[in-house]
Amino acid sequence: MAELEDLDPDELDELLGLKPKFDIPPAARRSMERVGLLDRSEGGLPEAALARQPASLVRAALEGTRGPLVSRWGHILLRRALASRLQAPDGMSPIEFAGLRAQVLARMGEYEAARGISQDVDTGNWNATLADAAVTSYVATGDLIGACPLARFRADLREGTQWEMIRSICNAFAGETARARSNLIRMRRGDDTANIDVLLAQRYAGAAGRGRSAVNLEWDGVEELTPWRYGLATALGAEIPESLTDDLEPYYQRVSARLPMLPLSQRLPGAERAAREGILSSSALIDLYSRYYAESGLEGDFGQRAGQLRDGYVGAEPAIRLQAIRSVWGTGDNPDYARKVLTAYAAARIPANKDFAEDAAGLIAAMLSAGLDRDALEWGTVVPEGSEAWALLVLAQPNRGSPVDDGALDSFVGDDGSDEQRKSAFLVAGLAGLDRIDASTRDDYNQSLRLDLGRQSNWSRLISQAGDAQNQALVALLAGVGMQGEGWQRMTPRHLFHIVRALDRAGLSAEARMIAAEAVARA
Repeated sequence: MAELEDLDPDELDELLGLKPKFDIPPAARRSMERVGLLDRSEGGLPEAALARQPASLVRAALEGTRGPLVSRWGHILLRRALASRLQAPDGMSPIEFAGLRAQVLARMGEYEAARGISQDVDTGNWNATLADAAVTSYVATGDLIGACPLARFRADLREGTQWEMIRSICNAFAGETARARSNLIRMRRGDDTANIDVLLAQRYAGAAGRGRSAVNLEWDGVEELTPWRYGLATALGAEIPESLTDDLEPYYQRVSARLPMLPLSQRLPGAERAAREGILSSSALIDLYSRYYAESGLEGDFGQRAGQLRDGYVGAEPAIRLQAIRSVWGTGDNPDYARKVLTAYAAARIPANKDFAEDAAGLIAAMLSAGLDRDALEWGTVVPEGSEAWALLVLAQPNRGSPVDDGALDSFVGDDGSDEQRKSAFLVAGLAGLDRIDASTRDDYNQSLRLDLGRQSNWSRLISQAGDAQNQALVALLAGVGMQGEGWQRMTPRHLFHIVRALDRAGLSAEARMIAAEAVARA
């Protein structure tokens, strides 16, 4: 009897079978036949693309994609595939498929998309995998209330002190403030949870209204920032000590880029990373800088950059606009690719003119970062053959009737000053993947640059077969496996060749061209 008295009311309900699994009536429950955010008419991939694929293959591809991708365009493609409204593979349950996709999206920093996939499934159908991905996304976006249907009806899917705090927060927002307060006070007195974590939960629960009390956040002695602390503190508008935010890890940068409650000065560093990786579009990054300029003018480094960006658009003469764009890019041999993304539309306003040919490669790379290939191709008659600008254009062309000229390719390779001639290696790999050089030229460069394009692996055979079968969704998943890493130094020409070739054969020529051009621009 004493054990029953100690049980939480929710636990007692579950023990007695009184808690319903579903929080919606049967007539309103959604089908699990297709799960996702993007219909085919909205740019999603064909819904039956993976339906006849073996579950083991799709599961291995999803579980094998553990982190960010080296390619901005690769990231965009994989996000599109994961967010598409798809049928589950043969032999895999729809809920497992949804959970694995949501987990990959969360690992990529696409927390809103992961949350959306989760919310496209009725909570009563969730499994532990989907629950973990959803809670990770709710914490990252500061939206803990989104987890309340799970906390109230499927609490058995998760465990741990963090989960207990979320359940208490949800109790408070359900009107059970006294119960929530007592649970959190009990946790604060225990040894299992750091004091700051419970204090943040208490303040969040207090926002529910009745019975709220003042909670002072005590950061003294806190030496580590965690997703829980960052997510709740930013959602509450609480100030985090500078000692914990001086050098934020990539996770916090990706998260901060999308949090509207943060001041723009804290969002912009993360927004540049997010744009570089493909999480944010060029337009979204431009909007953030525009808002900063409207609110703060030329204040600080971001204000100076915002002013330069503005001049890049509205300067009276093309030369003035180009000089402003150069200022945004900064100096150095390897400018931040995020600044190319930032200036994509400004670069498209510079007329194709021989007077500006020296900057053509940078302008074209900027335009292609946002998919503005038509604007970039206007430079085709201006740039000299064998230049980097020429290399980007021969990859970006939608159609090409004849192979690339050997002499121009020889000139590019001969003038290539990149480390280990990686630009040349990626150019040859991209052209070979797009079938824009003949076999003899490919073989010559394969040997001289030691590209190893002919070596096969299980992955290369699978992605080649998927490309030949024109299975866009499977090609996208396998391309994601092959593009993992923190930078382009992690990419090999052989992987690029197989990815570009499979995408092109699968009918994803635009993505193939943009990835190949990005490789040369960022090598």
